[in-house]
Amino acid sequence: MVRLEQVLDSWKTIRADTAGAVEEFPAGEFGYKPCADVMTFGEIARHILIAGHGLTGLLLEGEEQLGGPQFREKMARFALLPESAGAADLARELRASVERRAVELAAQPPEFFSGIITRVDGARVTRLEMLQFVKEHELTHRAQLFLYMRMKAMVPATTRRRLAKQAAR
Repeated sequence: MVRLEQVLDSWKTIRADTAGAVEEFPAGEFGYKPCADVMTFGEIARHILIAGHGLTGLLLEGEEQLGGPQFREKMARFALLPESAGAADLARELRASVERRAVELAAQPPEFFSGIITRVDGARVTRLEMLQFVKEHELTHRAQLFLYMRMKAMVPATTRRRLAKQAAR
């Protein structure tokens, strides 16, 4: 059984590394993308913020149908920063948003998380499963940020921590 506390703690850890990547990547290179038809580093970071804040916001509002033709309009309400926001503002809001949402979600009764909703792709899932999906979605995009960092000869925080543990042995 998946526990809410574990999902929220894991999401906050993932988000801390996401925000750290945003802080470490050269702000002047947020337009970097390795090839055409993919998002830039900055677009990915902003997408992580909007998706995490928006999808959980819809859950907290009691929305049961996350997809559909009005999905983009629903999500647009949760844009926390203007597109012109800089790296420092984006990193700050990435950190603040997950903390706010974790508190709001932790305050919900257990039956809230067992309620069934329809995910963006049409899958029927519990709200807890949807929260797990939000976390996994962020983890996927965080991996993209880390790949972009690697392409710029930067070492992501997760690798630095692992290497530090190995060196300490």
